[in-house]
Amino acid sequence: MIKADIVNEVAKNSEVSRVKAAQAVDTIIEAMKQALSAGKRIELRGFGVFQVRDRKKGVGRNPKTGVEVAISPGKTVRFKPGKELKDL
Repeated sequence: MIKADIVNEVAKNSEVSRVKAAQAVDTIIEAMKQALSAGKRIELRGFGVFQVRDRKKGVGRNPKTGVEVAISPGKTVRFKPGKELKDL
């Protein structure tokens, strides 16, 4: 499923125009981006939780050549599915 599919579902289920549905989806995605960039946790009951976690430094390996590559520490977004989503 891509963003356009989500927009179409929102437009169909809420009986609003596709333009308004696209604005709603864009607003939600932008709000989620801002919350995650601020380090906040996003909890959608019945769906799951998005949260920013620290990624420690490590050593990776190029699968083609076998050369070791340093992986720098940073932040990453983790998703943990909720119970209802797991049960599907």
